[in-house]
Amino acid sequence: MLTRLDLRFFKCFERLQLPLAPLTLLTGLNASGKSSVLQALVLLHQTMREHEWTTRLSLNGAGIRLGAMPDVVDEVFGRRSFEIELMDDENMYGWTFEGDRRDMSMAVQRVAVGGRAVEAPDSLRYLLPPDMLSEATAAALARRLRGLTYVTAERVGPQATYALEDPHDVNVVGPQGEHAVSVLHWGRDEPVLADLTLPGAPASRFRQVEQRMRTLFPDCTLDLQQAPRANAVTLGLRTSDDTGFHLPAHTGFGLTQCLPIVIAALSASEGDILLVENPEIHLHPAGQAEMGRFMADVAQAGIQVLVETHSDHVLSGVRRAVKTGRLGADRVVVHFFRRRSEDQPQVVSPAMDDSGNIDSWPDGFFDQFDKDTNYFAGWGEDEY
Repeated sequence: MLTRLDLRFFKCFERLQLPLAPLTLLTGLNASGKSSVLQALVLLHQTMREHEWTTRLSLNGAGIRLGAMPDVVDEVFGRRSFEIELMDDENMYGWTFEGDRRDMSMAVQRVAVGGRAVEAPDSLRYLLPPDMLSEATAAALARRLRGLTYVTAERVGPQATYALEDPHDVNVVGPQGEHAVSVLHWGRDEPVLADLTLPGAPASRFRQVEQRMRTLFPDCTLDLQQAPRANAVTLGLRTSDDTGFHLPAHTGFGLTQCLPIVIAALSASEGDILLVENPEIHLHPAGQAEMGRFMADVAQAGIQVLVETHSDHVLSGVRRAVKTGRLGADRVVVHFFRRRSEDQPQVVSPAMDDSGNIDSWPDGFFDQFDKDTNYFAGWGEDEY
């Protein structure tokens, strides 16, 4: 498991040391760095996945497109380079990347594993020196980063048909969930982790995805049919046993926005990494809270989850999962991001106890309801 992520001169961070847990919630103000944390991991992931042998970090690929060197180096304190360090249960892994203004990829200037470092390496496999990659711990890290699943906030909407991809080439849902239905189709009979299997349905991926969707949308039923003589599949949805199946466009955006997240989680194996942006999109508050509990269940099953969210209901769902014992408080960290300032820390990390209580609520940390309530009660001033 990844236990810490350090960034130096990356985007809006001069220096960040961020503890990670089985479930890490990233919250806070817009444009404060939450997405940058996920993007740092995705840069490593897409480079390892798309370029097995390379000494350059790919800033633009299938997972993410960040532009050129000036777009990723802290423009206040950085110059031409930035650093990413990861700590897991065994070692610290670090990379220094360097480039020129027009570069759309950056050279690996230094790579370190534990106490060993290589300057200006002339050969790397999965961004690690081949001799270091022979170590079991380094190989395990590379495997987890290559297999990482990233689901962005910009997920595809309802489609009349979904492309079927070669399962040997595409085995994750894709950053926009564009491969989710294909992954579900080809892996429909694959078993789901025991700790994520809900009662009342077989343990196969298709039936468990359907069963999990019912916790978010009561009576939800799925129907997958391969189109004749075409590399495509249709998805039928219904939310009542009294109706037939409908095209996704007729069942509301919430279902198709949640479906890639559910498929990604139930397709994962123990030790995998799942990054999710804004799982609350198009969900009713009760569904947002249930999504928080689901993320807790995924983490408890041994899949490391990093969630960026603006929803206090998602946080409440996680807190309820902790209070009811679905996930231990020591397996959750919450980070609140603020814009960079000289007189306050950029990231604050409120602690959660075994009852789901949070020890501090910094200004802006899911307190807008209280502020608005106090204003209408005549206890506060209008800030707008």
